[in-house]
Amino acid sequence: MPVVVTDIKRADAEAAASLAEFGVATVHEAQGRIGLMHQRLRPIYKGAAISGTAVTCTLPPGDNWMIHVAAEQCQPGDILVAATIAEAHSGYFGDLLGTVLQARGVRGLIIDAGCRDIADLEKLGFPVWSRSVCAHGTVKETLGDVNVPVSCGDAIVNPGDVIVADDDGVVVVPRGTEAAVRAAAQARIDKEEANRARYVAGELGLDIYNMRERLKAKGLTYITQADWENGA
Repeated sequence: MPVVVTDIKRADAEAAASLAEFGVATVHEAQGRIGLMHQRLRPIYKGAAISGTAVTCTLPPGDNWMIHVAAEQCQPGDILVAATIAEAHSGYFGDLLGTVLQARGVRGLIIDAGCRDIADLEKLGFPVWSRSVCAHGTVKETLGDVNVPVSCGDAIVNPGDVIVADDDGVVVVPRGTEAAVRAAAQARIDKEEANRARYVAGELGLDIYNMRERLKAKGLTYITQADWENGA
């Protein structure tokens, strides 16, 4: 029986919102390289960087009815995650639905299907990460679920998890781990900034990361051009 779960537990709002500043790549690395959605999900325009708590829904092929249903369950700071029950590329979402979600304080949409009206959505400032861009419309006939666990972009998303999305893609942070991931991401940023200063000063990664002995142990050999030409 199709269901709508109305009282989901959400990740800590402050921690969820703060993860956007670190970016998808850093968050993905900070939590042990897990949670990354498939690279087929791409932003419809460049430059958007968001994070927030997931509201989920499932969509039958060519039918966007449940996006309308899910909109009612969205709160400020949420990100809607829409997963199709079979591969689909129709334009499930456009500028009117973008207006609906934006009015409810939703930060963006992640949809493993098609999106349309992308120029209007960019003007609206409502970011979407989608599987494809397609003008083909949808109907409103078949039920799905709202706020149940879904597989979107080959990653499992539970309602209330944290979603981080930017030009690099989309990553899922399980609810309850957001504070630890934020701390790990900050530590990673601090380390990278220290190393960046060393790069600017002229040091090489070979020395900063102590790579030379490992390369030698793997069998990497340095020879002169003359020796190379002589078959050494």
